[in-house]
This record gives sequence, C-alpha cells and structure tokens, in this order.
Amino acid sequence: MGDGSNPKSTRQPAAMEKLVSLCAARGFVFPSSEVYGGINGFWDYGPLGVELKNNLKALWWQRMVRERDDVVGVDASIIAHPRTWEASRHVDHFSDPMVDCRACKKRFRADQLDDAGPCDSREGSSEHDFTDARNFNLMLQTQLGASEDASITAFLRPETCQSLFTDFKRVRESARQKIPFGIAQIGKAFRNEITPRNFTFRSREFEQAEMEFFVHPSERDQWFEYWRAERLQFHKDIGLDESKIRNRPHGDDELAHYARAAVDVDYLFPFDWQEIEGVHDRGDWDLSRHSEFSGKDLSITDEATKEKYTPMVIETSMGVDRTCLALLVNALQEEELEGGDVRTVMRFHPAIAPIKAAILPLSKKLRGPAKEIERELCRHWNVFYDDSGNIGRRYRRQDEAGTPFCVTFDFDSQEDGKVTVRDRDSMDQDRVAIDELVAHLQARLGFGS
Repeated sequence: MGDGSNPKSTRQPAAMEKLVSLCAARGFVFPSSEVYGGINGFWDYGPLGVELKNNLKALWWQRMVRERDDVVGVDASIIAHPRTWEASRHVDHFSDPMVDCRACKKRFRADQLDDAGPCDSREGSSEHDFTDARNFNLMLQTQLGASEDASITAFLRPETCQSLFTDFKRVRESARQKIPFGIAQIGKAFRNEITPRNFTFRSREFEQAEMEFFVHPSERDQWFEYWRAERLQFHKDIGLDESKIRNRPHGDDELAHYARAAVDVDYLFPFDWQEIEGVHDRGDWDLSRHSEFSGKDLSITDEATKEKYTPMVIETSMGVDRTCLALLVNALQEEELEGGDVRTVMRFHPAIAPIKAAILPLSKKLRGPAKEIERELCRHWNVFYDDSGNIGRRYRRQDEAGTPFCVTFDFDSQEDGKVTVRDRDSMDQDRVAIDELVAHLQARLGFGS
C-alpha cells in the first residue's frame, strides 16, 4: 500500500477529517445516539463497519484459536465478582491524573495538556486556569441487586483479560490442556476516559481481542519472542502498510508494575505513532494475586517431574477498534484519473473487505439473471446488489466501500454465459464464465491471493 518511503511523525488532521466524513457517509462508523447530538466516546458501526470489524475478529480467531491446538477460546461475562478488581489493583490504582479548567469547566488529562487547545471563557487570555491534578478512577460502576439497600457495587470490566486468569483452572481441566497453552477471548471493555479523542482510537466502550499464554518459567523468554513476531506478522498479513507499522519495546520507566517486558505494535496514524496491540510478559503476578484473594490454589504440578509452580503468562492484546481504525486509515486513497477526475477508493485487503463482490446488471431489464448470481455468491460471502444509476457511478460507490470486485451482467451475458469482473485496484476487467465465477473469486479473496 505504501510507497516504501520512511514515514515521519507528522500530524495530518485534514486526513482524519476526510476519513471521519467518509465513514459517516458510507456507513462505516458514526456517533452513537447521533439524533441527540451523539455521546462523547461512544461510536456505532454501520453496515460496512460491522462487516469490517467482524472480518477482522474472525481472522484473529481463525489465526489464534482454530489453527492451533494449544489455544482455546472463552466468552466471559462483562461483570465479574468485585474482588476480581481488588486483586488486579484496578479499584485502588486504575486511574489517570485529571485537571479542570476553572474558567471553561472543561476536564483534561494532566499528562496531555499540550493538546488542550485555547480556553474560550477567559477575558484577556486564552490560557486555561487549571486546578491541581488529582487521580480519576477510570472504571465504570453499576449496582447489582433488586433494591438499593441490598445492592452491591460492581464494575463494567476495564479489560477482558482478568476473566482469563480467574477461569484458568476450570478451562485447563475441562479442555484437558497442558502447559504451555493459551486462553483467548474477544469482548467489550469499558473505561471512563477523561478525554476521548482521535475518532474511535480512544473511546469509553471498546473491544479487545486478547490471549493469555501460560508457560513454564524457564520458557517465558522464548514464548515472548515467539508471540512478538507472530503478532507483528498478523498486522502485515491483514494489509497494513509495512512502512507504517513497527515494534516498539517499552523502556524500564514505561513498564506496568506486573510486567517484566512489553512491546507494542504501533501504526502511524495521521495523529502520530500509536499502539494497536501489545505483547506483555506478565509473569505470575495475575495468577498469584487471584490465588491470594480467592483462597484457591492456581498453581499446577507437572505430572512427569512433580514440580509445583505458578505458570508465567505471555499476553497478546489487540485493540479491535484501534486496528479497525488503522485499516480504515490505511485503505483510504484518492487517485487522479485521466481527464482530471478523482476517485476515492478504500484499498482493503480482499480478506478484510466488508463487501467481497458487487453484482451490477447493466440494465434493470437484466435483474432476473443478475439476482440469480447474487443468490449464489451470497452463500459464500457478503455481496451487494445494485442496479441504480449508470455503471460508472456504481463502480465509484463500490470503490468507496472497498469492494474488491464488481461483477457486471450485460446483454452479451445472456448469449455467452459470461460476466465482466472488474478489479477495484487496477480497474482491469476480465470476462469470466458464470459457472466459474465462484472459483475465480475464491482464488482472489483469501490471504496470499
């Protein structure tokens, strides 16, 4: 996708504005509760966006769970026992430094004041009048119970990984897994971010795809390196420009209290390099803490050596929404055509594209046989039928949706049994026999095509 040049850390707000506009117009992503003016930090995925997101999650699950015999999946509840978050130290320590402006009443993270912008409520000055910084807990609370007197305070999970630790013993035994093995999950998490920003990048409701891999202490380094390489390769495979992704190891001053090592997969967004996935050596901290707080022994005994130990954990944690945003940024291109026309095209990898093929009869009179082709193709992929407007405009609409192939049924198709298949990127057109169409597309819609 890229031109091979070395990207610089420069901000491009115009590029984000163009993407946000396209996402709303074409039904990728738009503000939640939009008729009420939206709600900050919450986004809805439209018809194209939900297909893109589901394709990403399905590919992650295929790669991380179904293609492996040493990783199993779960789908844990969003609300966990409150003691879970005491053990993980979220109740006391999961906070960001916050300040308020006394003049405009806006709230900011104390470590991000460079992005605060001018204050529009002070006379004779555009500078904010900040309060002293104080900690702000990011967990969202809820009450459980039928009456206020009998209710208990619970939390919407701020991360999906803790249930993978509390379920460790049950899953290992029921799935008959031996160390090393992993537990994977895709699910929602919630954080009461002080200043949600950068479109869907920092939101209050988001989705994570996480895997906790449990290993013997002597093998933690080799598995950390293995998963670092695996996860970087995944982002290359889904079509992200290799010149705009990197591994960035954490310095000692950045490491979380539980981590011995951590490395991010960063993508170069229009607003700078930012993390879309992290790989972490969490040691035995989580299992040890949950053992302590629950009173349940989460250590294991090796059947062969009789050694008793608490497994170390190597974590891979992908932000689904952040990676979707990277895919959208990566795909958006504008091309100048002959005659000075400009086409907007979303160059998704075919395996990720929301719509795999569009069926476009040259005339509405050809609707019948074109709909038959649609019925056959929709048994295999998400496809789209469109017979409204001239063929050129229909091509452009599909370019903006990122559809890799357009299938045109014309008047000759009734005679020769062939359709015209147009390639989104090259705009080349091939005549393909209708009875060979599924095989033709199948060969071009997967990884390695």
